[in-house]
Amino acid sequence: MKSGLGRVLAGVCVTAALAATTACGSGSDGGKSDGKSADKPADKPAATSSSEAPTALRPLSEAQLAQAAITKADVKGFSVGKVPDDEIPDMSVPADPAECQAIADMFLLGSEPDAAARVARSVTSLTETDATVVQMGLLAHQEADAKKVLADLRAASEKCDAYEHTDYKYSGIEPRKAPALGDEAVSYAMTGKIDGETIPMTYVVVRTGSTVAAFYGMNVLDAKQAEVPAEIIETQIAKLEKVAGAKQ
Repeated sequence: MKSGLGRVLAGVCVTAALAATTACGSGSDGGKSDGKSADKPADKPAATSSSEAPTALRPLSEAQLAQAAITKADVKGFSVGKVPDDEIPDMSVPADPAECQAIADMFLLGSEPDAAARVARSVTSLTETDATVVQMGLLAHQEADAKKVLADLRAASEKCDAYEHTDYKYSGIEPRKAPALGDEAVSYAMTGKIDGETIPMTYVVVRTGSTVAAFYGMNVLDAKQAEVPAEIIETQIAKLEKVAGAKQ
């Protein structure tokens, strides 16, 4: 059964990634990736921002995120693998309705504003009867942007009931109780209708400093088993905070 599940999930990620790439391939949003202009430095002179500069948390680098990401040595009983870049495209695709955009972006471990760096991992149980598949991503932001990502997700989970994105439909979106981890956290559940498969999903998104850690679980066999194991979330947040504390 796990091989069938793998094919479904691989199809979900690859098809969505291809749709995202095709939809945004024109480059109409090309300026979004850097968001900078030639006169930007003049907007934040050192003299006027000195009170904030010492406490501002800078985004972690991709290398630091990779160091912070959990491995199979950190979570016993699970296999941890890298998620290919083409399964988590950088470009955002409009969701319908627009109030669901934050949730649609997070489905592909994306955000608005864009992350300065990002790594993604897939986590699967080594127990043959456990068909839950977890994906997680670490997204490095400026601290203010990281706070906005969480605020937008929180608002979307409360206002958005259903949406369409990359030709797939998602419904039953509802807020869930978030774990008391990091600086703040958001959790929600929803159901995806993808290639004839009904797939329950549960999301937990945690902000610690300037980094957003996103987790989601899928299970095509049992909706009650679509939860992300608490051990994975807690271990990842602890490791991220240790690395971030040493690097900031």
